[in-house]
Amino acid sequence: MEIEKKFKINALPDHLEQYQKKEIEQGYLCTSPVVRIRKSNEHYILTYKSNYAEDGDNVRMCEEVELSLTEKGYLHLREKVDNHLISKTRYLVPLPDGHTGELDVFHGRLQGLYFIEVEFIDEKDAACFVPPEWFGENVSRDERYTNSFLSQCDNLEVFSL
Repeated sequence: MEIEKKFKINALPDHLEQYQKKEIEQGYLCTSPVVRIRKSNEHYILTYKSNYAEDGDNVRMCEEVELSLTEKGYLHLREKVDNHLISKTRYLVPLPDGHTGELDVFHGRLQGLYFIEVEFIDEKDAACFVPPEWFGENVSRDERYTNSFLSQCDNLEVFSL
């Protein structure tokens, strides 16, 4: 079970280069349910995510299964993705309470978009989470901030509402 909260950012942390990072490219073969391929540095992954369930605490939950792919398999499936590939740098930012924030900084047609996700061990852990001051609005329930939705966007116009 994946349990997460997603937030806008009020201000990016200083010195992002100090954090471990992953260069990610991902695409979607299906968005409901989610079937995704991802290249994360030199690792290749096929992911299935059940449809999301939401609770009253602005948390997103789903069942998630990840399987390793070979580079050849990834490249084969890459040609079959719907819509656009997403390119981003993910910084793994240690938070004061012991959690790790996954800060995504997007590239290409989504340049200028960034947000942070925090995963939790259970619903109680999620309910007790107090975001740092540099976190912005909780957008866990805003579909525009799902990567599967972003793969369908030509640009950032959807965020000028």
